[in-house]
Amino acid sequence: MSVMNIVLLEGLGVRQTLVDEYAAKLEAMGHTFTQYAKDPDASVQLERSRNADVIMIANMPLAAQVVEQVPTLKFIDVAFTGVDHIPVAEAKKRNIAISNASGYADQGVAELCIGFMIGLLRQIPQQQEHCRAHGTKEGLEGHLLQGKTVGIVGAGHIGRKTAALCKAFGCRVLAYNRSKVSDPAIDEQVSLEELLKQSDLVSLHLPLTDSTRGLIGAEQLRLMKPTACLINTARGGVVDQQALAQALKDGVIAGAALDVFDVEPPLPEGHPLLDAPNCIVTPHMAFASAESMEQRAHTVFGNLFAWLEGKQQNVIC
Repeated sequence: MSVMNIVLLEGLGVRQTLVDEYAAKLEAMGHTFTQYAKDPDASVQLERSRNADVIMIANMPLAAQVVEQVPTLKFIDVAFTGVDHIPVAEAKKRNIAISNASGYADQGVAELCIGFMIGLLRQIPQQQEHCRAHGTKEGLEGHLLQGKTVGIVGAGHIGRKTAALCKAFGCRVLAYNRSKVSDPAIDEQVSLEELLKQSDLVSLHLPLTDSTRGLIGAEQLRLMKPTACLINTARGGVVDQQALAQALKDGVIAGAALDVFDVEPPLPEGHPLLDAPNCIVTPHMAFASAESMEQRAHTVFGNLFAWLEGKQQNVIC
């Protein structure tokens, strides 16, 4: 392949020496490699991408102007699993290839789901607050994860990994998925309605599409047990945030834990889930363990080298 101009538009969240090692390999092959600090401004992105053959980006939204106005662009290498922040439709029109970093965060996200489950069941946030106020355990005994029915909504890689961890804790695992799933950790595949009715904990693992947007709203929350909890580490738009906040305030369900929202953190003042009772919120960090971030860097550079050899992997388009 001819010499390529490769532009990394934001940091990858790993030690700089790792990026430098890959940059040196690319430069030894005759390619140019330029890296920048994150800047979401469209005009800045466009200027930095002039004459780029390859753009590497993580979870910063890529301005549509870059895809539309950089005629040299051939490949967008996304250091993230989801690509709803990338103008994929426009890239397809222009025959621009896109790969993602599929799988790098599976373990990290699944582990956070378990942490959320235990945090809700054992009331860890309340326990900490109570202890700091010189209180005791009285009234905050909580419940075990063992023996609970966990509903996995979306049995992809992360959903199945979460199911396996739940199984190790002695849970009964239900799954809702569009296609048939065969997995030893899943006890039964059921309809979404049945899953919501039976589960003590519902964990969402779906991409955000036209068919999944607002999938969990007031009607679905009312199907859940009043003792049940909802966990979302997938995409914020899958859940109606206002309906969830109201359900928590009204005691329709017992609790929720979310790492994703209808907007990217920092959450704005007055966001309905910030003051919802028994609601754990984290700033979209499920993927961001040190180990996962390093794996992500290896994956995204692996994608680049594969594409340079004409063997695109982790293909989006």
